[in-house]
Amino acid sequence: MVSLTGRIARAPQARDPFPATNRAACRKRRFVLQRGMTAQLAYAPLKQIFARFAEIEPEPKGELAHVNAYTLLVAVALSAQSTDIGVNKATHKLFQIADTPQKMLDLGEEALIDHIKTIGLYRNKAKNVIKMARLLIDNFGGEVPSSRAALVTLPGVGRKTANVVLSMWFHHPAQAVDTHIFRVGNRSGICPGRDEAAVERAIEDNVPAEYQHHAHHWLILHGRYICVARTPKCGICPIRDWCLYDQKFGEKTA
Repeated sequence: MVSLTGRIARAPQARDPFPATNRAACRKRRFVLQRGMTAQLAYAPLKQIFARFAEIEPEPKGELAHVNAYTLLVAVALSAQSTDIGVNKATHKLFQIADTPQKMLDLGEEALIDHIKTIGLYRNKAKNVIKMARLLIDNFGGEVPSSRAALVTLPGVGRKTANVVLSMWFHHPAQAVDTHIFRVGNRSGICPGRDEAAVERAIEDNVPAEYQHHAHHWLILHGRYICVARTPKCGICPIRDWCLYDQKFGEKTA
């Protein structure tokens, strides 16, 4: 049975014709316009899909390296428009010396930039990380808050980032919808929607409760390694029996 993670062969990525600054929005718009809205799968096939995910990867893990709630929050904030691999390379040494808000303030913005200058938008992200550290100390006693409302008051933290932290660290069944989940949800019928909010609601409303905690990780991994953007690997897809994607049998698998 094929793993949901990188233990399968990955297809080389072609150049995206859309500008990098608007790539996610362009992909979403292109998908909706070309494919239209997929029907929402019923409860029975959804339960079978997530049972299959759970069989293959019982405890899916996020791929951002971190050592505590604070470093997870920083890593997720840094990952916007960047790859997890790139963020992990940038934070490997950073988190050895700055794993608390106070240590990050002591490090300072310029030194932080030296650590993260290989990732996109590093100057603006560095400013946000320093401001975030100050607010965590001033408003939350140096601790990462465990509510979405509190998290989104921090610089550089939106609903998606907050949901990742709530899910990964606080074990709350929050659904962080990224480009991978948006694509998988609309292709397959697992959680169709015209924007992130609609897809997030579709997961919360339709995925059986016992699978909610790991749902976003399973879907991200599936989209990252199997249901990829240009050439979905339908021939090795573990959920193809229930997927509604109408071109699945004609696609290449490597």
